[in-house]
Amino acid sequence: MSEITCFKAYDIRGQLGSQLNEEVAYRIARGFAQWLKPKCVVLGGDIRETSAGLKAALANGLRDEGVDVLDLGMVGTEEVYFATFHLGVDGGIEVTASHNPIDYNGFKLVREGSRPISADTGLADIRALAESLELTLIDGKDPSIPAEQRGSYKLINPRAEYVEHLMTYIEPSAFTPLRLVVNAGNGAAGPAVDALEQAFAARGIPVELIKICHEPDGSFPNGIPNPMLTENRAVTGDAVKQHGADMGIAWDGDFDRCFLFDEKGEFIEGYYIVGLLAEAFLQKEAGARVIHDPRLVWNTVELVEQGGGVAVQTKAGHAFIKERMRAEDAVYGGEMSAHHYFRDFAYCDSGMIPWLLIAELLCRKGKPLSELVRERIAAYPSSGEINLTVSDAPAVLAKIEDQYAKAALNVEHVDGVSVCFADWRFNLRASNTEPVIRLNVESRADETLMQQKTQELVAAIGKA
Repeated sequence: MSEITCFKAYDIRGQLGSQLNEEVAYRIARGFAQWLKPKCVVLGGDIRETSAGLKAALANGLRDEGVDVLDLGMVGTEEVYFATFHLGVDGGIEVTASHNPIDYNGFKLVREGSRPISADTGLADIRALAESLELTLIDGKDPSIPAEQRGSYKLINPRAEYVEHLMTYIEPSAFTPLRLVVNAGNGAAGPAVDALEQAFAARGIPVELIKICHEPDGSFPNGIPNPMLTENRAVTGDAVKQHGADMGIAWDGDFDRCFLFDEKGEFIEGYYIVGLLAEAFLQKEAGARVIHDPRLVWNTVELVEQGGGVAVQTKAGHAFIKERMRAEDAVYGGEMSAHHYFRDFAYCDSGMIPWLLIAELLCRKGKPLSELVRERIAAYPSSGEINLTVSDAPAVLAKIEDQYAKAALNVEHVDGVSVCFADWRFNLRASNTEPVIRLNVESRADETLMQQKTQELVAAIGKA
């Protein structure tokens, strides 16, 4: 077969028709099985209209390699992670394109224990195997495989066990009455939220959920759910204000990320959520280690140290975060991009655990979310991530480092370049997949300085 072009650094994602179709999915499943040699694999898929067909093709490819398939149906990515480690199977695959355009789809793959499979830990090998297969399919299957040699297929639903696991992260008695707006974006989150709502009621937790864009709908009548985009935030923020809610939560399509809004309907940057979650875990486990990325760090480090924990910096990206968490036995890892990772969740990312913990924290502190984050934003104002298109990212990074490093207190190369001064710092790193560099700037309690330095760096990058 010709080159398969939908393999990325951490997952598989491509345009339907030109990069990804059911035959490609079948080949990837065969390559995955030949590489991992699993006995049993769980499959799940999001609500996209093409996900069921691609999932069926994956199932056929796995079964033709003699692998037993457990199909979870329509689920979020973290439900595949959960089923993989909870059931003790050899691997898992979620069919999802998350926040990508409607004409895209893809796969997220894990091995036993829900360990990630990335370009340097298996994806490249799977791709080579998939490309090398010589076969002609009939009805989506390899006719040369005897029926008795094919793996089995079973539809299962471990959502009740998944919800029970989620509930272990909170203390029901800590909750006071809360009203929350939840926006599933017509993605996969709706059924999981409904199951959590039932668990709240069974435990007498006084949480009222106001549901918007709730029902899963593969046509996405309200647009592809991606609250990272500013233009997609108003619907959640407005609903919070309309209903007088204590907090708003919105998810992307496969709900491995959640995005939070305060009681005024204002979007909260993910950086400040990392600090709050670190604080929440350190209240439960004194002295624990917390992993963070180098993009924005001062707020997280201060809160971790105040909580008696140890902050550990590592390169951004889920494979790096998970690996370092395992090495450090860290209880929690967080990225400003709204990915949050949990030791007791097999070091995987979850879009449900964060809002549960923040909701509990609101009740414990008796303060509105705006007040909790206002204090932290004032202490460490930040630019948020600014994406800038450049023709030669390595050359730009080198030039900016040379321009600023001489006067800096220290320079780090954990991920891109981080340059630190007494009252401000910045991180600049290149994208793995496109000609873009990503800038983050923060200061110590000086909004004006942060803004000035951000503008200065943007201008310098434009000239570099």
